[in-house]
Amino acid sequence: MSRIGSVIKKELIQLRRDKKMRAMLFIAPVMQVLVLGYAANMDVSDVPLAVFDQDMSPQSRGLTAAFQNSAAFRLVAAPVSQRQLSSELDAGSAEVGVVIPPSFGRDLDAGKTPKIQVLVDGARSNTAAVSLSYAVSIATDYGRKASASPLPAGMETGIAVPSLDARTRVWYNPELKSRLFMVPGIFALLAMVFTIILTSLAIVKEKEIGTLEQLMVSPLRRGELIVGKLVPFLLVSTIILVLAIVAVWFFFGILPRGSLLLLAALSLAFVVSTLGIGLFVSTIARTQQQAMMFSIFFFMFPMMVLSGFVFPIANMPVVIQAVTYLMPLRYYLVIVRDLFLKGSGMEVLWLQLLPLLAIGAGVLGISVLRFHKQLD
Repeated sequence: MSRIGSVIKKELIQLRRDKKMRAMLFIAPVMQVLVLGYAANMDVSDVPLAVFDQDMSPQSRGLTAAFQNSAAFRLVAAPVSQRQLSSELDAGSAEVGVVIPPSFGRDLDAGKTPKIQVLVDGARSNTAAVSLSYAVSIATDYGRKASASPLPAGMETGIAVPSLDARTRVWYNPELKSRLFMVPGIFALLAMVFTIILTSLAIVKEKEIGTLEQLMVSPLRRGELIVGKLVPFLLVSTIILVLAIVAVWFFFGILPRGSLLLLAALSLAFVVSTLGIGLFVSTIARTQQQAMMFSIFFFMFPMMVLSGFVFPIANMPVVIQAVTYLMPLRYYLVIVRDLFLKGSGMEVLWLQLLPLLAIGAGVLGISVLRFHKQLD
């Protein structure tokens, strides 16, 4: 233990003396949470809208007003022809176009189902899909309310009153804010990035300056050397996670609904696997540039894409879905989001913990074996 303690002390002294490393460890996580947290917002609002009203009736103007009163759309043009509407969409001045036909008001008064046309710029597919959904919802809601309004005396109609009244309730994220979903994912992403880079660069740096060879000829056993190298990084990773949680709370007002102790324990299991990946990278790379490239292109980028952070795993091909089970970030994302949004406990999260522990043990074991061979 005294030899391990000496290695730990040496690593902490090196971190204290390295000003650039200190900045990366204690300032960069907060900046990343701040920048990515505000940037990662998939909510759709204030979408430029153009309405081509061919009816110009009170009913059609009421529909236009319903779009204007919605926070999702901003009326920017009222074209008087189909060609002018197409020009607005082609130029990008409007991203959504609505065409109200001449018979809209008559059909609505007669109890028929009026039709409108919604044109969406699909260049930004996510915004287009959400905008289309909002537009259809606004038009449907307006038609339902207009049909249910009392008609003037003496006016006969055969209005069909809806027989189903659906009452919806959204759990865990009632306002459906994408930031509440994305920010915990950013927290998990930062935990992965900093732990992998921290371990791989620190060990490779020892190779470059020649101090690793000095440790190899010392009385240290190989296991003692590995433990002495990893424990300081584990302590630093804990500080990074604490800073990230404080930043998430301070800037976004988001705190885990679940147990902080449970979050710390499950984060420890995840950090062990990422530190193992960093150790593995250090056995492959000979320079810090190589370590950075290996970490980004062979580990961090695939995990970010295949973990469900950006793209839903259910939408991926079956073969790719099978590959995602090898990504520790996949399980940690579920853990973090469930703890932040749902307040889940171990009775739910153990299903994510078991594969995370298995992957962590396998990665760390392979990394230790590779590190042994490197020492040989």
